[in-house]
Parts: sequence; C-alpha cells; structure tokens
Amino acid sequence: MSKLLTMGLVAAAVALVGCEASAPKMGSESAKTTATGSAGGAAAQNVNSKLGRCDRPAGTIALVEDTSLDWYRAYLDKYRLGATSPVLRLLIQQSNCFIVVERGRAMANMQQERALQNSGELRQNSNFGKGQMVSADYSLTPEVLMSARGTSGLGAALGGFGGRLGALGAIAGGIQTNEAAVMLTLVDNRSGVQVAAAEGSSSNTDFNLGAILVGSSGFGGAGGYTNTPQGKVVTAAFTDAYNNIINAVKNYSPQSMGDRGMGTGGRLAVEGSSQPNGAPVAQSSAAGAGGGTMSVRDAQNKLNQLGYAVGTADGQMGRRTVEQLRAFQRDRRLSITGQLDQATMNELAK
Repeated sequence: MSKLLTMGLVAAAVALVGCEASAPKMGSESAKTTATGSAGGAAAQNVNSKLGRCDRPAGTIALVEDTSLDWYRAYLDKYRLGATSPVLRLLIQQSNCFIVVERGRAMANMQQERALQNSGELRQNSNFGKGQMVSADYSLTPEVLMSARGTSGLGAALGGFGGRLGALGAIAGGIQTNEAAVMLTLVDNRSGVQVAAAEGSSSNTDFNLGAILVGSSGFGGAGGYTNTPQGKVVTAAFTDAYNNIINAVKNYSPQSMGDRGMGTGGRLAVEGSSQPNGAPVAQSSAAGAGGGTMSVRDAQNKLNQLGYAVGTADGQMGRRTVEQLRAFQRDRRLSITGQLDQATMNELAK
C-alpha cells in the first residue's frame, strides 16, 4: 500500500507540473516570462494584461545598467542570467510611457556607421550625418536587491517519520520557493534630479521531481527538467517595479523648494555656512569695493528703488526676487543667474 501511495503521489506531482517529454514547441507557454509579446512603435501585441500603459509617452529614456556593481556580478555568476535591460526595454515600449533610446552596446555600432560615413566608404545618400540622434530625457537604472532560492524545511520534518509521512516529506522536500526583489530608479538627465523610484518583488513555488524520483524503480532524476528558472522570478519582480514606476509617473507632482530655487541653498542650516536658514547671502561691499556684506533684504530694497518691484523686502530669495534679479542682470549685461553673486552686488551698490 505504501509503495502504491508513493507511486500515486508521484503521478499526481507529474500531472500537476505538466511534465512531458516532447519535441520543442515554438511559443511554449512554459518558457514565457511576465515580459511577453512584442512591441513595434506605439503598437504592442500579446502584452501581459497586468502591465500598465500610458496614453502618451512622458519623454525619452535610456537604460543604464551598471555591470561593475557587486549585485550584477553575483547575478550572472549564480544564475547565469543575462542583462536585465532587454526585458525592461520590452516592458517600457509596450507600456507606451516612455520612448527608449539606445545608450548601450549598440552605441558602438552607431558610431561605427558614422565613422564609415565620414571616411567616405558608405554609399551616397546613406544619411548618417549629424543632428539626427535623439536625446535621452531620463535614465532608468535597475538593481536586483535580492534573488534567492530556498528549500522548504517541511520535507525534512516529514521525511523523518518514514512510511506515508516519509513519502509526503519527499514531495515537500522537492518544493522550492524562488524569490526576488528589485529596484528601479528614474533620473531626469538635464537636472540630475531623481524623479521616481520603485521597488518590485515576486515569488513562486515549483516542484523538483528529482527529489522524489531518484532511486525509484523505472524513473530517473528530473530536477533540472521541472525547475522554474530564477530568471522568470526576477523578470516578474521587474514587471512589478515598472508598474509601480508607471503609477508614480501618472500621479507625478514635482518636488518643490517653495520660495527657494532648487540647488540654491537648502533649508537645513549648517553652522558657519554663508547661507543661514537656507537664504543665499552673497558677500560684497555696500560701496561695491569688496570686503563688506549686503543682505538679501538690502538687495531687495535697492531693486525696489531702481524700479524692479520685488514687493516687501523680507530677506527671502522668493520667486519674485529671483525674477527681478534676472531682469536687473539682463539690463546691466551681467550673467543672468537670478542670484546675488559678486558682480550683481557690485552693480546694485553703485
């Protein structure tokens, strides 16, 4: 009875995972990942129904995969998986949320064609001249935070009892959980500001028939035949992360410094800083000879006197103050920075 039960459990496990020896099949569902189908321009076919989609692109984007990082080397060495960028390229184009531009290895081929054009080797009208390459508005950086494959402890616990429980333990010992957690970071290339970041995760459970069939009469080990590739779990995690990026883009609201321009001095004052309370204060002499100081409030009063209306002199570098500083600098043929730099202070003090 025990042997019949074991064979019955084996048969059930085989039926469950759909193990069959057959000729290779094109378009096999078992080989597909969550990044499936195709994309051509704005059109997409056989897309994962759970992938988000945008009505129009938010801009152009380049994939930046840093192959020098520790996670990438471990990712390749342990699982023998390739680059993550092809999967992300497909997801991005299918979503229509960004237009992908090439900044990877194919850039070398692009430059090679241009070199051939410049050398005169290409046919006439090949049109590889300058001014055609599209800039990348954003960069997307992927990172695998965690990718692990473990074995359930249930099998060892049941296997110790022998008999029917031992048979169940053999099956439980062949159940493996694959897990992955990834991160995507979206950066604006012009300002260098991070505009979005998202985490994604995925897990699955697969049956390793090799754990229960080794030593059974008439059967051989089938572990490698039925294992779910770790790459599928990582791909699912990236799909999850990219969906989160899409949601962030759709609900995007830029971070603002309020009455202070970004990058002109933060609100967290540091002792000894020339920018108390985050308000930029340039060093200059009231007479324009250098060595003294002029506060933002004094500069605002002077601008008001000269007809550059900044409103109440509150000592803060607000939007109106920056705008009027720019107008003053433009009229006086100074560098238009919108800040109280040395040259502007000197001109105001005249």
